[in-house]
Amino acid sequence: MSTTTEWASHLATRVRITDLLVLVWVVFGVQIAWLGLDYAVSGFSGANDIPLSYTVVSFVIVAAWMIALELYDTRSPRVLGVGTQEYRAIADSALRLFGLVAIVAFLFRLDLARGYILIAFPLGVLVLLLSRWTWRQWLSMMRRRGQLSSRVLLVGSWSSVVTIARELTRAPEAGYRVVGVCATDAPADQLPGTRVPVIPRTTTALAVMRDLGADTVIITSADELGPERVKELSWGLMPGAEHLVVAPSLIDIGGPRIRTRPVAGLPLMHVETPKFEGRKLVAKRVFDLVFGVGIVALLSPVFIVVAALVKGSSPGPLLYRQRRIGKDGEPFAMLKFRSMVVGADAQLAALLEAQGTADRPLFKVENDSRITRVGRVLRRYSLDELPQLFNVIGGSMSLVGPRPQVAAEVELYDRGAHRRLLVQPGMTGLWQVSGRSNLSWEESVRLDLYYVENWSITGDVAILWRTARAVVRKDGAY
Repeated sequence: MSTTTEWASHLATRVRITDLLVLVWVVFGVQIAWLGLDYAVSGFSGANDIPLSYTVVSFVIVAAWMIALELYDTRSPRVLGVGTQEYRAIADSALRLFGLVAIVAFLFRLDLARGYILIAFPLGVLVLLLSRWTWRQWLSMMRRRGQLSSRVLLVGSWSSVVTIARELTRAPEAGYRVVGVCATDAPADQLPGTRVPVIPRTTTALAVMRDLGADTVIITSADELGPERVKELSWGLMPGAEHLVVAPSLIDIGGPRIRTRPVAGLPLMHVETPKFEGRKLVAKRVFDLVFGVGIVALLSPVFIVVAALVKGSSPGPLLYRQRRIGKDGEPFAMLKFRSMVVGADAQLAALLEAQGTADRPLFKVENDSRITRVGRVLRRYSLDELPQLFNVIGGSMSLVGPRPQVAAEVELYDRGAHRRLLVQPGMTGLWQVSGRSNLSWEESVRLDLYYVENWSITGDVAILWRTARAVVRKDGAY
């Protein structure tokens, strides 16, 4: 069993090699395609120009780019494989290097070909991101198998260690595998649903950590551990080989809202309050309009074919309009291609009662007899949802957001679920791409609230991409 230090070093070396191959291929490829091998650039403009080969320039750019990737910590085990920090650091390092090259070219009067520079840098970033994404898929697969992960000992109160263990289990790709627990008020000798041992004493945390082969200790609460004991615990860790992590009591908070600021020796964590107004909303509206109109134009032939199939499959209207609850509790008419027989709404209550789910906010009917034959195909590929693009263009919906629900479902909301109504409802959302119809109501609400609290345009693009993949793989909804 390799330690975190060992596998992290091996992984960083492999990533470093692929980064080098990517940069050599891109920079020299652009040079050859744009200028050839023997083209020279003059420097120190004046009577005594010094000819400088573009091959030398390419070597220097590749070497400087590799150094920039190292300086921006893009290969650290803390950023590889999860989150957006890795991608942001790659983009930032390229942007700073581009600026440095421009400054050097100006100071030394190097007449660099603009096409060479303006193609090499953006293309290099794109291919680097693709390479890192490929590594991320492999790393996620390995971590779901329990490999290439930090072995974690949780220390704190029973309720806090159970919560943190549950959250870490939900995201194995983050690279933390719980192997033991130290809790003072533990009611069991194992974590619920696992074989992870529970040791009911926090004073032996270091000894337990080494007995279990753990390399990371996560403090989940400081109720029993005062500042001095936490400091003593950190002193006992082997530098570089064993790590200390302090988990706050907050969960479901996205990285962009968190700022860590050391003040008077205190590592204070600032959590920004989510905003539902201003420039972000304008940007989201522009995003919805541009992409909504573009998708409608692109899929116009599909609209025509689906419309013909619906009209020919069964008697009734082409579109189904249902009253849904939108932002701030305002009702609106949501559009769909009709996939059910006429009068299906009148049968819903009886079907839910027979299924035993009439008291749950997420109204779903399995093996629904009301769906037409064509409707089943439309739902399988989510084609019945396409008319909602006109809701998006009209402003009653967004491309991404919590799914709008009927008034009877909203009446069953608790206080937390009502926060789903703070943003515009969406055609797709985080819970749809995280399990679709297979998730429980509680898990669906949790994912929707995470989206509401942490949404961004970048996150919307990622959800749209995952939605397209889910539809192609026929991971349909009821």
